[in-house]
Amino acid sequence: MSPLFKQAITQSHARLNQAELHFKRPMPEIDIQFNLRGQAAGMVKLLRKGEILVRYNPILLNENSEHFLSQTVPHEIAHVVASTLNRHRIRPHGTEWQQIMQLFGADNQRCHSYEVKTSPRRQLARFNYRCGCREHQLTSIRHNRIINGQRYICRHCRAPLLILGEAD
Repeated sequence: MSPLFKQAITQSHARLNQAELHFKRPMPEIDIQFNLRGQAAGMVKLLRKGEILVRYNPILLNENSEHFLSQTVPHEIAHVVASTLNRHRIRPHGTEWQQIMQLFGADNQRCHSYEVKTSPRRQLARFNYRCGCREHQLTSIRHNRIINGQRYICRHCRAPLLILGEAD
């Protein structure tokens, strides 16, 4: 494991410990992985049974190590802390999250400004759909959701989106 990965893990646990001491509440165990790709620097996923997965983008960590450790790591851990403290639905970058970022001494910016040209992005297949007023190109993600029963409607004409070549 690279020294930067170890630093990110150490920083993540240090922020959780800081939150435990400040809020006088235990924080959950987290699983940290360095397998995020694309434009996102980090991501928190709340799994079943209360498990929490924090994923970091290893390319963006290597290319922006100082800023990543001081801003991105606190950003993601603040999501973990905010969801732990507020079991009800909260806005992802709302007041609760912002207060935790302030506790961590980090900027409460939603997005990073890292150069992402070198970070590989997945290419999604696109499918042609139509509505009452135009044609749309949907990614395979939305296409698969439609196959599984979800409906999408056009924002302009409010008609359902239908794959080209199917029922008229």
